Amino acid sequence: MAESATTARLTSLDAFRGATMALMVLVNNPGDGRHTYWPLEHADWHGWTPTDVVFPSFMWIVGVAMTLSFAKRLAAGAARSELFLQVLRRAAILFVLGLAIYAYPDFSLATQRIPGVLQRIAICYLISSAIYLTSGVRGQLIWIIGLLAAYWLAMTLIPVPGFGAGRWDVEGNFAHYVDRIVFGAHNYRHTKTWDPEGVVSTIPSIATMLLGIMAGHLLRREWTLGERVKRLIGIGALLIIAGMAVCEFWMPINKKLWTDSFVLFMAGLDFVLFGAFVWLVDGLGYQRLVKPLTIIGMNSIAVYLASEFLDEALDATGGHRWIMTHLLAWPPSPYVASLLYAIGYVLLMYGIAYALYKRRVFLKV
Repeated sequence: MAESATTARLTSLDAFRGATMALMVLVNNPGDGRHTYWPLEHADWHGWTPTDVVFPSFMWIVGVAMTLSFAKRLAAGAARSELFLQVLRRAAILFVLGLAIYAYPDFSLATQRIPGVLQRIAICYLISSAIYLTSGVRGQLIWIIGLLAAYWLAMTLIPVPGFGAGRWDVEGNFAHYVDRIVFGAHNYRHTKTWDPEGVVSTIPSIATMLLGIMAGHLLRREWTLGERVKRLIGIGALLIIAGMAVCEFWMPINKKLWTDSFVLFMAGLDFVLFGAFVWLVDGLGYQRLVKPLTIIGMNSIAVYLASEFLDEALDATGGHRWIMTHLLAWPPSPYVASLLYAIGYVLLMYGIAYALYKRRVFLKV
């Protein structure tokens, strides 16, 4: 129990990543988007659902993994400049893969979406890595506070023509005003004039990844596993309270705007949930119980790419509709049919991850 996290691989991190990825596949691939149970839908605007936990959790996990990986390689003698060059390469690959997901299958350059999920991860990974490699824990905390403060000041003080400053509604907020100017026709196709992974909201999302880095620092401390779990859960509880306080007095919890309250609240949930994973998996030894999640987590990029490209192919070829009208026409409720499709899709992705795992193939960028 006293073994340092710097020398032992945390199975719990792979399992937590796998759980996050499995939930991401589940909510991204309903059989019928018009008939989805509310926990598997994003909040319409303000507020949150379990689905809104997925993306910030993945960002947070990247921060944790980055800390453990970089610390190990720096201790082995790797140069910071060498690490940053590798970061540049990985970020570029992630960004291009993100563009490919939204280009397929139409490949319309006129409306090609520029921002996106992998694009945001790439940008935040690049910037967070640079912060990690050029500062210590205190400096990283200052960056977190500075990023959240900069976002709050921009959103509350910079006026939007025709609306004024400090607006948090869909049309009048500063983040969406910037997206309309910067991206134009290259925004998210469902919104057209703004993007949920847009320019301004990327600023606080960097803080989400940096908070994951803070958790990574905590895991590397020479404490017993139980002490680390207590601190993870304790810090998580404080962040949840802070997020609720910011929501009450300054700004709402809103994933599409990635507000400061959203950053703090979701990071708090991640600290608490991951603390539970660490205790159950690495502490009590329930590794076999979470083995399927671990297998998915060890090939998360492959699972994500497979799920996105296959979903686009099924929609383009009519396969999605055929499955719903022929194989899943029997459930009495369209909500049940939609959920069964999503569960089947998750199981298919697990099958892909398992096949790769058995062949010791792990996709890295």
